[in-house]
Amino acid sequence: MKRQLLHTEILDDSTLWNSLKEGNENAFSILFKRHYPHLVRYGNSFIPFPEKVQDCVQDVFTDIWIYRDKLHDKVVVKAYLLACVRKRITRSQERDRIFRLSSSIDTVEFLFDFSIEHDLIADETTASKVSHLNHLINDLPSRQKEALYLRYNQELTVDQIADTLDINYQSANNLLHRALLSLRKEWKGNIFFILALFSFAF
Repeated sequence: MKRQLLHTEILDDSTLWNSLKEGNENAFSILFKRHYPHLVRYGNSFIPFPEKVQDCVQDVFTDIWIYRDKLHDKVVVKAYLLACVRKRITRSQERDRIFRLSSSIDTVEFLFDFSIEHDLIADETTASKVSHLNHLINDLPSRQKEALYLRYNQELTVDQIADTLDINYQSANNLLHRALLSLRKEWKGNIFFILALFSFAF
């Protein structure tokens, strides 16, 4: 019955995860197709080598399938996958010596450029504000920008952001707080305008 449902219903990540752990290849395939695009986009924010990023993402899924019987039952799949890709890319950097050697994922620099789409903005005045906002966000320190990306683009909770960045809850909360404080300091408009537009920042 479960195998049939996977063909006919849009199941949540948790259900698919449990089916994957039981060896269901269809559940594995659905999770791969569902998360692969945003994992590659996230990975591309760290290194300018798309093929290497794709290899890292595929390696993460390969390991998940091989070691499926050792996976935890209760995980937030999206946050878990983001964290795995981040760690895999870091290890790849260290192994290949593309960047300086590092013993910690703290040194990985988040290179993603927020770019709120101008063609989504109707009037010229708002478009000008959006352009300024893009500049302010992209000038934030790397870790703060990554925290914002995970919070507003990937819709992770603070706990999940902490797990992804391998830091504690307070540190993750501080990153978000400092980022928003910095934007408030430089931004003359309503802070809710910033938060409302984050969903367009791809």
